[in-house]
Amino acid sequence: MPEDSKAPLWTETPLRYSNHISQTIGANAYLKLENLQPSFSFKYRGVSHFIEKKKSELGDKVHSACAARKLNCRCTVFLPDWVSESTLSLLKSEGAEVVIGGALYADALKGASELVANDTDAVMVPAYNDPIIWEGHSSMIKEIHTQIPKKPSAIFCSVGGAGLLGGILEGCKAVGWEDVPIVAIETIGSDCFYHSMSLNKDRFNATERKLPPGVDLVHDEANDVYLAHFNSFSSKAFGSLGASEPAPAIVRMALDWPGGVKCITVPDGISMETLALFANDQKMLVELACSTTLVPAYHAALFNKILGPSNDKGRTVVFVVCGGFKISLSEAGEYQNLLNTEPRGNGETWTVKYDDGSLFEFEK
Repeated sequence: MPEDSKAPLWTETPLRYSNHISQTIGANAYLKLENLQPSFSFKYRGVSHFIEKKKSELGDKVHSACAARKLNCRCTVFLPDWVSESTLSLLKSEGAEVVIGGALYADALKGASELVANDTDAVMVPAYNDPIIWEGHSSMIKEIHTQIPKKPSAIFCSVGGAGLLGGILEGCKAVGWEDVPIVAIETIGSDCFYHSMSLNKDRFNATERKLPPGVDLVHDEANDVYLAHFNSFSSKAFGSLGASEPAPAIVRMALDWPGGVKCITVPDGISMETLALFANDQKMLVELACSTTLVPAYHAALFNKILGPSNDKGRTVVFVVCGGFKISLSEAGEYQNLLNTEPRGNGETWTVKYDDGSLFEFEK
């Protein structure tokens, strides 16, 4: 526990200026290093905040286990049967009880719900869809506000269920940055947020509302938004970005955000390539869900497509290095082997899905 019992469990993380990325994209680039949290992820902020609040009132996996251990609370984690041995080992090292069963996260959620229903002392810790979680995540923006020399021209983050995005929006509201554009990036095949945003308001798919095979259209009445519900995932980042559907309240917040929220979805291959570029550049290994955020940081053509080219020497952007523990040297090596099979040269391009539904291509 921190010396001050009222201090939050999460760590204030550095906001690091990157000279290399700044030169690549022609803007002042800062990295918010959430991979330095105790559980290696931004999720520790929201989960520990939630557990602290619930413990006070009553007298997400590794992040829950780590926070529960520090608060001397029992933690039971429910996971689908394809969970990796490294994840199991890390959870058990934090003192968590682990229950495995089912092919999908929805099956694990059902098991957790049954436990909570039968135990009056048990509390379900949500992965992303809860205002208390967003409130905890918002602390990173309050830190950035004190660390950065000027208001950013944009903040880049990855998105799945949209808990991180919710925290960023809440944090920006708190510090008066409602006019700051947010860029939310996913991988193709686990892009429920991109498709959900497209269905609403004046977005490109708001009239026809056509969705890929295996994706259902649902409507959330409370927030009056349409959502894309994924029944399966084809992206290798689905373990972190693969929410069946995003938090509807965050979709509504994003649609109404004064600064605008742009949605981009990229192929796994470019996230794998960026993972290696970031490791070589910053000497840090992050999972695919995190390297996805950094794709525009290493590809100026995409960065300029998103924000537009500018001669403003003072343009300043933040990339949230959200972290994650689902990565190892062997997995990084496997990604490199897959990349080695990708065709290169002779005009070969990466293709990403842009915010307006168009495809944007740039050289590999």
